[in-house]
Amino acid sequence: MRQIKNFFAILLCSQGTPMLLMGDEIRRSQKGNNNGYCQDNELSWFDWSSIEKHQDLLRFVRGLIHFIQSLRIFRQEKLLSVTDGSHRPNIVWYGTKLEQPDWGNDSRSLAFTLRHPKSNEHLYIILNAYWQPLTFELPLLGSGEGWHRIVDTALPSPQDFSDLKTATLIASQEYLAGGRSVVVLMAR
Repeated sequence: MRQIKNFFAILLCSQGTPMLLMGDEIRRSQKGNNNGYCQDNELSWFDWSSIEKHQDLLRFVRGLIHFIQSLRIFRQEKLLSVTDGSHRPNIVWYGTKLEQPDWGNDSRSLAFTLRHPKSNEHLYIILNAYWQPLTFELPLLGSGEGWHRIVDTALPSPQDFSDLKTATLIASQEYLAGGRSVVVLMAR
């Protein structure tokens, strides 16, 4: 389940239009068949009982979609600038340590900030593909601002997603990301 939430979080926090198939949000797989055309059988039928069975995942995906659609940073039609401090929307890459992304072949972690200065949106996204928890340094914010946890796929439902109104303030300058997890923090 964590990996499913990881894939949704990565897809929805990526620049561009996400491509989802009806039922992805409740684990509908068509048994791996990506072309159910002319399949009038259980392979292509929608099992409505799956909505109740996978309501935690549905809640997570709904919340994440609503959150992403509310932000201007995800409606950019041009590539994000890679210049920190730019007046244009930008992306800055990190690793577990600030200013030190690990681009090596054996890297299992990555973090980045997404910033839209005009709308005052600032996100910090952590990707931990390692099987053990890793501690990530958090970028410093201006006075009066703090990082608030929106997504942490390592947490059980319903703590895995919080809307901005109920998001937990992170009091530390570090965040322990669980093994194989995605974390989305927002500055407020």
